[in-house]
Amino acid sequence: MILHDSHAPADRAPIGPVAAGGQLTVRITCDEGETVTLRTWDGTEQTTPMHPVDAHRFEATVTVPETPMLFWYDFIIHAPGGDKRYGNAWDELGGEGALMYGMPRSYQVTVFDPAFDTPRYLREGVIYQLFPDRFFRGTDTPTPARQAAIAAAHPDASFHADWNEPPALDTDPENGDNRALDFFGGTLRGIAEKLDYLQSLGVSVLYVNPVVRARTNHRYDTGDYHAVDPILGDEADFDALAAQAKARGIHVLLDGVFSHTGADSRYFNRFGRYDTLGAYQSKQSPFYPWYHFFDFPNHYHAWWGFYTLPAVEKDNPAFRDFLLNRRDGVLPAWMRRGACGWRLDVADELPVSLLQAMRASVKAQDAQGALLGEVWEDASNKITYGQPRSYCLGDTLDSVMNYPLRRAVIDFFTRRTDARGLKRLIDHQREVYPAPFRYAAMNLLGSHDRVRALNAFAGYDRDGAIQMPREDARQVRLTARELAVAKERYAEALRLLCALPGAPAVYYGDELGMQGMADPWNRAPMDWASGDATLWHAVCALLNHRRQHPILQTGFDEVAAPDADTLVIRRHTANGLNAFGEPLTEPPITVTVTRAVEARADAQSGFTTAFA
Repeated sequence: MILHDSHAPADRAPIGPVAAGGQLTVRITCDEGETVTLRTWDGTEQTTPMHPVDAHRFEATVTVPETPMLFWYDFIIHAPGGDKRYGNAWDELGGEGALMYGMPRSYQVTVFDPAFDTPRYLREGVIYQLFPDRFFRGTDTPTPARQAAIAAAHPDASFHADWNEPPALDTDPENGDNRALDFFGGTLRGIAEKLDYLQSLGVSVLYVNPVVRARTNHRYDTGDYHAVDPILGDEADFDALAAQAKARGIHVLLDGVFSHTGADSRYFNRFGRYDTLGAYQSKQSPFYPWYHFFDFPNHYHAWWGFYTLPAVEKDNPAFRDFLLNRRDGVLPAWMRRGACGWRLDVADELPVSLLQAMRASVKAQDAQGALLGEVWEDASNKITYGQPRSYCLGDTLDSVMNYPLRRAVIDFFTRRTDARGLKRLIDHQREVYPAPFRYAAMNLLGSHDRVRALNAFAGYDRDGAIQMPREDARQVRLTARELAVAKERYAEALRLLCALPGAPAVYYGDELGMQGMADPWNRAPMDWASGDATLWHAVCALLNHRRQHPILQTGFDEVAAPDADTLVIRRHTANGLNAFGEPLTEPPITVTVTRAVEARADAQSGFTTAFA
């Protein structure tokens, strides 16, 4: 037998990442060879003879590099018939390895900066994401001056008179994208008026999709980085929202879009709607070096080919200074207005050097400033533009939106994988994510970029469902039983997230049972009139229970899968200390989660269809 299990403390200490310059001890059980060599890689290969510690047990201790990086190891078994190689499992998620022919897959060790720290309010908090145009209009009436500003900024917009109408689908004939020019008129004051609602839900971090001036309702096509979109209000409205949220213990996290701007912007100004000389208008524009033109002016590098989203030259010094300088740079300026930090759109498409500069800028403004990235894959080891990148070494992001966990949780509840498969992903993240990073992750089930959580838990998130034509997706409504089962799954999945390290996150309206396929159907107005009251109370109880128990926020975690349908999560201290070496006297909490919830749905256990 040959066995090394990187998820087992008996075989690897520590089982997770190692601070730079620290020590790593690995052990292997092997009765097929008299000696074993540990092979490591940090850019160069090194070998360390392992010494026997028991019958057929071998051990070696190595010092990891002084510089944060990814460090690798595997084993050479010296057997009578010739050497054998033993390394990571086929899916490279760690745990029990395997013998291989030729060069094996190596085990990963994340070597991180010992000074790496992340904001307490992320690892101890509850995140709520909202789409500002679709949350709440507020009770104020726009002044004539603001109405004029709206008309000037949005000459091609349409406005829904009825809050409860579905979003419009308006396909751009040039690129097939939804033009997203219909507005429901949600405002910053409207968000502020609902802060009591958010506070009662247990929310401590409010992640708001872009609020700056832009042409579209989603505002990922930035028009002016320094100005609030007039439909939402003005800068004073943002200041008031941030101040009122802070008074309730709620941090406001802004959405930053820095890989591209809008074609309709003061920087590019393709349509001449701004009082600046834009890059599209003249090579003499101060913004011309921000962009790359193949053939001026109509052929330019655009984000994923969308002509409405000209890509920015992210290494341009003037652009970087515009974002980061201490005087009026975009990132520090909005933090001075009251934002706690930034969620970075497509963070993995930004150069590492820019992320490092962003981190320095944010932390210089506020040591507890947050930098949360959109990275859809394993953030410890992702190939971007042909280069491996690690976002959890302590020099770039605080953490990420945890899409891999979302995928695994949904697959578990919809029976595409079992509890052991979900446990494997959780164990892998413990192995490769440093505690400051892992505990600050945004653990989500829904977002503006995916089908609604209930649709996902009804099976509409894989196997081509999310690729269906938008007109067909418009018609998707869950049957009564699909809806009942999906609600039970969602509540149980959120209970799981509340038991795990990382901040559990709710996408606006999911707590009320809203349905919707992918954009634009997942961005409907908040259903204030007829949401599910019982589901809301269940979500409220879960999130507030999480907020009330520090052991669920910063305690160590152990996960077991006693059968295919069940996960058991135990949160505990070690010698009276939490995962960050801080005193914590709370007793352990054990949470058992099951995916066998169909019987509850069939029994109609109480989810209703009225919310007040």
